[in-house]
Amino acid sequence: MRNPHDIIIRPVITERSMEDMAEGKYTFVVDKKTNKSEIKKAVETIFGVKVEKVTTMNMKGKVKRQGIYIGKRPDWKKAIVKLTEDSKRIEFFEGME
Repeated sequence: MRNPHDIIIRPVITERSMEDMAEGKYTFVVDKKTNKSEIKKAVETIFGVKVEKVTTMNMKGKVKRQGIYIGKRPDWKKAIVKLTEDSKRIEFFEGME
């Protein structure tokens, strides 16, 4: 099994993700090659919580321009992790609300 810190890259901090935290949903950027069960195990081991459901999305990178030069941001994978009702909260996010 791979290192859980290689699967979970970083949290996504947006207004929408902050609102979802009230419902026990946390959003992460994850490795593109991982599946839902690997993401679930990684979140449970890193944060010590119980995961009820994992939803994943493949996000397309935006096209960006600088004058006449056109580039593209890399594609990435987003995972929304819903915790069980009896699970504790992820402390990492608590100071951001």
